[in-house]
Amino acid sequence: MPALKRPDAQVRLPLPPRQALLAGETDVLVVGGGPAGLGAAIAAADAGAGVVLAERYGFLGGNATAALVMPLMSFHTHVPTADRKENASGATTLLPTDHGPGDPIVGGVLRRLLERLVRAGGAIAPSLDTGYTVPFDPEWFKLVALELLDEAGVELLFHAFASGVLPRAEGVVFETKSGPVVLKAKVIIDCTGDGDLAVQAGAQYEIGRADGLVQPMTLMFRIDEFRRAQFEAYVRDNPREWRGVHGLWALVRRATEAGELDLQREDMLFFATPHPNEVSVNSTRVTRVLGVDVWDLSYAEWCSRRQMRQIAAFLRKYVPGFEGSYVVQSGVQVGVRETRRVLGEYQLTVEDVLGARKFDDAIARGAYPVDIHNPKGSGTVLKRLPPGEAYDIPLGCLLPRNTERVIVAGRCISGTHEAHSSYRVMPIVMATGQAAGICAALAARLGRAPREVPVREVQRELVRQGASLRRDLVGQTATASSGAAV
Repeated sequence: MPALKRPDAQVRLPLPPRQALLAGETDVLVVGGGPAGLGAAIAAADAGAGVVLAERYGFLGGNATAALVMPLMSFHTHVPTADRKENASGATTLLPTDHGPGDPIVGGVLRRLLERLVRAGGAIAPSLDTGYTVPFDPEWFKLVALELLDEAGVELLFHAFASGVLPRAEGVVFETKSGPVVLKAKVIIDCTGDGDLAVQAGAQYEIGRADGLVQPMTLMFRIDEFRRAQFEAYVRDNPREWRGVHGLWALVRRATEAGELDLQREDMLFFATPHPNEVSVNSTRVTRVLGVDVWDLSYAEWCSRRQMRQIAAFLRKYVPGFEGSYVVQSGVQVGVRETRRVLGEYQLTVEDVLGARKFDDAIARGAYPVDIHNPKGSGTVLKRLPPGEAYDIPLGCLLPRNTERVIVAGRCISGTHEAHSSYRVMPIVMATGQAAGICAALAARLGRAPREVPVREVQRELVRQGASLRRDLVGQTATASSGAAV
């Protein structure tokens, strides 16, 4: 096996002391340029803070672009509808078919991003035909994200991997081609997805479910030269073999029995993109690996790319419409669904999610189902919220215990394994990022710790920036803001 073997003995070697270049100081430092980081940086700048965003890669977008996680999942309340085999034009859909009309429950920065993407031709607006998902082009996503940050006045540091936190969380150490550099900030927002900085600053965390296992990793990839008409003809002739975005059970079984597929799943899952001859394939699965373990990550990259090669060959050989297809792009890295969940002042539970619980200190909302890919192998658990309902995410989920200058946003916020499977999707991640950015900007302006910022002030600024909160909270915020100043 080419992946380096984990050492049997834990031998620790001392490293020589070193110095780092002070690269700058700012009000708010956002670490990670994925959806959470974009929401955080733009919101903090809109709230009047000086903002620097540091990103490990040379582009923005995080899992949306580095891992090719597409489309954006629905951020609308769910209204059940009869499962549709076809869209309004009569064509077989490669998008969810069981989502009826609902209300959007994420706005703000996400809305700005999507409006710009759709105008550029880089995304398809959510509708009944898309199952309220948003198919997008990852290259357009990178460009539009960069434009929005430029317009907001956010300063950028690319190719900077966060490796440490200064004492009292006064700044972050980054490994760069120029050597180690430090950025100091009044408030740090951890948008790494893994809670790297919060943990180094002293925050406690949990990983996985009771047995420690996490959701599997998936290498996403795009296939071109897909011929939809031939695929639709196959689905019409074999109606039980395809359901919205997944299926081909019989063909997968046949290829597996022939020794041509060796996957920990029983079907194929792929989605339409804005390009008619392209699909986004979400069918690799690597279990019992952890995204904060370098040996596990190395194995997952090796294993998932072997799976991708098998899947591409399977599609060409067995599936009508894919005869001349080829992989046009794979993720820069394997997609990681779950790692650390930082313990905050409140921990969101699956009962909160499925019960659509409301909180007075809500700063974001979610309506995506509990969606757990089996940590041990094949199968997926999907549990929906009550029709038309959404749950609140309280500010306490973003505020780690035992830290004063660090806020978390994205999939690493405080919640249980089951709740995490809902709020981990990118629209909700961006909403928590926007709230974190506002809280950080207010904390920097007031000279307070983030947990000392009045939640009503965070909510007021969220409403001003077009974020989505419950109507009764919006009304309370408007009343509280009468004559108020921060």
